[in-house]
Amino acid sequence: MGLGLLGRGIGDVRFLAEQGARLIVTDLKSREELSSSLRELATINGHIEYILGEHRLEDFRNRDFILKAAGVPLDSPYIAEARRNHIPIEMSTALFAAYTPATIVGVTGTRGKSTVTHLLHAIFTAHTTGKVFLGGNVRGISTLPFLTKAAVGDVAVLELDSWQLQGFAERQISPHIGVFTTFLPDHLNYYKNNLCSYFSDKAAIFLYQKVRDVCVVGEQVTMNPYFQEYMKTTSSSGAKKIIIANQATLPDSWRIRVPGIHNRYNAGVAMAAARAAGVPDTISRSVIESFTGVPGRLELVATVRGVSFYNDTTATTPDATIAALQALGKSTILIMGGADKQLDMSALLTFLPRFTKTIVLLPGSGTTRISSQLHTLGLPIREAATMAEAVAAAVDSSEPGDTILLSPAFASFGLFTHEFDRGDQFNQLVLGFAHNETY
Repeated sequence: MGLGLLGRGIGDVRFLAEQGARLIVTDLKSREELSSSLRELATINGHIEYILGEHRLEDFRNRDFILKAAGVPLDSPYIAEARRNHIPIEMSTALFAAYTPATIVGVTGTRGKSTVTHLLHAIFTAHTTGKVFLGGNVRGISTLPFLTKAAVGDVAVLELDSWQLQGFAERQISPHIGVFTTFLPDHLNYYKNNLCSYFSDKAAIFLYQKVRDVCVVGEQVTMNPYFQEYMKTTSSSGAKKIIIANQATLPDSWRIRVPGIHNRYNAGVAMAAARAAGVPDTISRSVIESFTGVPGRLELVATVRGVSFYNDTTATTPDATIAALQALGKSTILIMGGADKQLDMSALLTFLPRFTKTIVLLPGSGTTRISSQLHTLGLPIREAATMAEAVAAAVDSSEPGDTILLSPAFASFGLFTHEFDRGDQFNQLVLGFAHNETY
């Protein structure tokens, strides 16, 4: 249920077909919208029926299980139909975690999970003699096929968003080493403004851990009342060890290459998790000090004529954009805007005049919601209909010493296929500008 365009669904379908499964693949997107994914699947031998542009209730009956994509609504009538018919609901990453003999290191959090996941993957790769897999919420990677490759002694480092953790909760399992970086308001459109429901999904990172398992929790999470309440009701079993980490966990003498205090916090959390797994600090230090970041997360794309261009397309919340602006400092031309997730923008609006020189707005429902407030900030506002127009307007507003930052604070729906498409377009335009130095 949900083939998608990021590659994970492709890998799941290919794996299940290779195992001899009889498949129905259904997605609300049309055949035309899914053409790139369907081309990847065209050469697969197997029994696959495609139901595209719709879901049908009859397809959620008389099946061995439903493999649900992340982000399927909690109140989906099709999932409800499957449950009425006593059909198991599975999710790709949780299904892998349930059956693999490898050690599972799972990382969740509203912000920081991608950076910590990639840091830990690099650290374990430098340390372990076995294979180290990177999966979960990682672009282009399907985790399920690792079932045929992972063995005892191997490590799977998985980035787990709240939706993927629904699959862990369904099976009542948690990673052997859980990492919970931060908890901030997000996805309120999906969770219908219920932060408790959002946290409940996240809590599967530690809720079903066993006696010998460990969870590293970022200090910011521990200050949240939802976490404190969970600890009151679950910690008495003694079934898990909680380690609290923050930027101070990282020794002062360690230097990091990615900007921002939030990235030092991320590195401290990663180091604590590596240490809990028995990785020597010397290995962690070598990896952390050489780590240059993750694409789309404060990614330095180019510096042209004294102007630095940063791609922070995964900043889909106001907190993320604030962190990016703090990391890069003043004289920033900010490209922002997009689809609304019903998040409170007041802190960002207050913060913008302190660090931004000019704001370039991309269209979307979120942009429309805060447009009138933005125009009262006393900052130059440029509006753009496309990413090409946005980059051109930002360049036109810049001078040597400035930073041009794509950090939208909103989702990408509408104007872009997904947030990575948004970042890819930005990178392509910036690199084209760097090559030609003209528009």
